[in-house]
Amino acid sequence: MNITAESLLVRPVAVSTDPTLRLRITPESAGWEMISFEVRHLRQGESWSHATSENELAVVNLTGRYGVTSERGTWSGIGGRPNVFAGGADALYLPRRTGFEVVAEEEGDFAVTWVPTDRDGQPWLIRAANVAKSIRGGDNVSRQINDLLPPGSPVHRLVLVEVYTPSGNWSSYPPHKHDRHVTDGAGRILEADLEEVYYYQIDRPEGYAYQRVYTDETSPCHAAGRGFDVLVRAEHGTAVLIPEGYHPVVSAPGYTTYYLNVLAGSAQSLANYEDPRYRWVKETYQSVDPRVPMY
Repeated sequence: MNITAESLLVRPVAVSTDPTLRLRITPESAGWEMISFEVRHLRQGESWSHATSENELAVVNLTGRYGVTSERGTWSGIGGRPNVFAGGADALYLPRRTGFEVVAEEEGDFAVTWVPTDRDGQPWLIRAANVAKSIRGGDNVSRQINDLLPPGSPVHRLVLVEVYTPSGNWSSYPPHKHDRHVTDGAGRILEADLEEVYYYQIDRPEGYAYQRVYTDETSPCHAAGRGFDVLVRAEHGTAVLIPEGYHPVVSAPGYTTYYLNVLAGSAQSLANYEDPRYRWVKETYQSVDPRVPMY
């Protein structure tokens, strides 16, 4: 596959026979094995039904408020934030072989993502109030992290993270990658082989962020003669695919960038490898940007 900026950028659907669908990523469209991802919009009272089949699945509130009914349980009041910058998300994890229906208690958007699994789990409602928040980096690399479904969660493969990057700041920096499964002599994971989706929202519709995605000699595709180095302009409501390589982000001055990360692969892990040329930057931070945490 020839990797270009255009091939990594996923835009909202222009025309759809599915009226609630706003954005879709499938393993076939992404050229990978695991992650499916959709964004859907429901008006108050509207519903959407689906079945997890042989997948584990998560529903993530972006805006609006939802109820979910299934043979594994019933939940109400999921979400409630007017926009992604007003507070953190709720999320509902559902195991394989679960049919369910999402009903909008208030109009809004939600993301839904799923990956194959051969394990049985338990449903899990994750409330924003119980999600761990942290500040990562420093100076103009300061950003807010919300660990919706972090490593160590009682799931098989899915990892979910929300990230807020203030105006002019960088995130996913120093550049890191997770495209090999590497362990040490004790079996500890030093780098996991993960697919990743960045789903973007910007606090004003004309805003944007830039994301560089590139490989080096340690990336499998680079070693096979298919290395790449592309710059993607991410706008509100778009997604960027990270099949391999390093993938730093910078938020345009004047705009706050939000992204929802979905990761899955060789382990339920965020173990990564930093580009050794840029690791030194972490030793220079003098302070934390006072704009984070945002709430």
